[in-house]
Amino acid sequence: MLDIRYEKTTTPKEIPGPEDPLVFGTIFTDHMFVMDYEEGQGWHDPRIIPYAPLSLWPSAMVLHYSQTVFEGLKAYKAEDGRVLLFRPDENIKRAADSCERLCIPTIPEEDFMQALHAVISVDRDWIPTRPGTSLYVRPFVIATDPFLGVRPSHTYQFLIILSPVGAYYPEGLDPVKIWIEDEYVRAVRGGLGQAKAGANYAASIKAQVKAHDEGYSQVLWLDGVERKYIEEVGSMNIFFKIAGKVVTPVLNGSILPGITRKSCIELCRSWGYEVEERKISVEELMAAAVDGSLEEVWGTGTAAVVSPVGHLRHQDQVVAIGEGGIGALSQRLYDAITGIQLGRVEGPKGWVVEVK
Repeated sequence: MLDIRYEKTTTPKEIPGPEDPLVFGTIFTDHMFVMDYEEGQGWHDPRIIPYAPLSLWPSAMVLHYSQTVFEGLKAYKAEDGRVLLFRPDENIKRAADSCERLCIPTIPEEDFMQALHAVISVDRDWIPTRPGTSLYVRPFVIATDPFLGVRPSHTYQFLIILSPVGAYYPEGLDPVKIWIEDEYVRAVRGGLGQAKAGANYAASIKAQVKAHDEGYSQVLWLDGVERKYIEEVGSMNIFFKIAGKVVTPVLNGSILPGITRKSCIELCRSWGYEVEERKISVEELMAAAVDGSLEEVWGTGTAAVVSPVGHLRHQDQVVAIGEGGIGALSQRLYDAITGIQLGRVEGPKGWVVEVK
């Protein structure tokens, strides 16, 4: 068990009120968790301290070679006042996989979980309670060696910061428009696509800017080899309901294994839907949209939970999905997952963990 040192802020910030806007990722709570790693000593000096700028050498390896990974999860306040986390064990396992891929020492699972509980408990008053709001939790690891050279760092910091957030998309559950990208590539098998690494997101920015300039909310990536198979959206996994079946791209080493993705698959199967995890080409997808068999499209992720898709554009072809609103299955998934997260709905065993 970690012996966490506490240093409470002497200048607490004003917590946003019920009517204050919560733009995603712009407001941060009073405290953060920090723990150091040094080769030969391991992870040590766990502490909760006031949220403040970091002190890094300009030569810190994370700034030059992108040896960093992160996670994203949320804390929710139930109607009875309990603070709940949704499947945090899955985030911890995925973080370990990401660390292994980038040669970063893993954080012991029990220490990671204790750190989450400790820092969220300290700033629990920051958890908003308006519908659609939550406390976004961002654990991350950075390489801190002051060294210019391509090798694993000998020192690291593990941090957790917290941010009260509203809806990821300002339009809420209104269907978004997705741009299918066939010029730029985000990831390939054997690369970093299955790790939650900062470099993946930097690689996506160019296409994201292009899509936004054309009036589209997100980019849907194709595989990096043949440029024909659907992979994932920039910040979400993707699902299709085709002729009654739920179809999602199979995890192939270049797609992030999303926790919300996994939850949707498990829920759909428990409801009797046939779920196919397989390769799906952009040609098959667009043909299904034209002939009417493409009934629903939605993205899944921690930030948006479930995000219905109303339009797809591939090259010069634009297709509308459904009747312009959220589909029945997309809505059912959103209601089920958010209900479980908020403690209103009984979910599968172990999906919800209470922060004491």
